[in-house]
Amino acid sequence: MTVVLVARWVAREGEEERLVALLEQLAPASRAEPGCIQYQPCRDRDDPRRFLIFDIYQDDEAFKAHGESEHFRRLVLDEAVPLLESRDRSFYAAIA
Repeated sequence: MTVVLVARWVAREGEEERLVALLEQLAPASRAEPGCIQYQPCRDRDDPRRFLIFDIYQDDEAFKAHGESEHFRRLVLDEAVPLLESRDRSFYAAIA
């Protein structure tokens, strides 16, 4: 079953550009993963501290592999998360 993830990040004041740089590294590495159908980070047009990351993975196994990848652990868990004021994730199953 296809896994769709919508992640919403809010950067701590002054950390926005560091997050952009991390997402610019993370996107191509994530897109190159087997089972990644789409990986699209976005920045709010009205509030530059707000980010949305839209991911689609072939199945739960591909999503799990993404979370265990070296680039995810380093760029997200080690570097990005400490720069965030908040982080939430919603999971969906594709209908068609």
